[in-house]
Amino acid sequence: MTSPVTPEGAGRLRRDAERNRDRILAAARRLFAETGQAVTQNEVARAADVGVGTVYRRFPERADLMLALFVDQLEQVGALADAALAEADPWSALRGFFERVVDLQAADRGLREFMLGPDGRARAGEATERIAPVVGELLRRAQERGQVRPEVTTTDLALIPVMVAAVTERARDVVPGVWRRVLGLALDGLRPTGEPLPGRPLAPAEFDRVISAPRRPG
Repeated sequence: MTSPVTPEGAGRLRRDAERNRDRILAAARRLFAETGQAVTQNEVARAADVGVGTVYRRFPERADLMLALFVDQLEQVGALADAALAEADPWSALRGFFERVVDLQAADRGLREFMLGPDGRARAGEATERIAPVVGELLRRAQERGQVRPEVTTTDLALIPVMVAAVTERARDVVPGVWRRVLGLALDGLRPTGEPLPGRPLAPAEFDRVISAPRRPG
């Protein structure tokens, strides 16, 4: 006969389960950052020193594991956005926010691949909802000071990490740090000049479709 689990025992089981989850995510974050999305759940289990079954119970599909790490990164991005709002100079705050976000992105190959793939935006839409209003406020403040083009929108800003990530991915084995120059070019394009930006910004629904679309070969 199985002994009932006491409240104290149940609490211990929950703590053990939470520790295992933290170990799995820490190991997965390290492996994905180094080698990309090709990492298997078996490799994560070995690196975390837990049973393979423990990983599969928590994360039945590899995409579930990637999503957990992606959402965790988005929470870090949200914290960076909140910190940027506390800065006095709007342009310095906006520029510093993007520098820190892209630095975070450049250091993690797996999450960069996930973001550029069809699942990233589609599966983490809720997590981005908290960040968008804060970034919108950063943009509004910079535009009120005349530091950013008045026609720039939040979807324009959201494209910057995506554009830089594409270059970072292609350049990782050639010039890994070139993303800093590319980001500088992109941010400089936000500054007011005598020439208006061509075309129109993407609508939010169009942005989602662009980010979620699978990359075509060639």
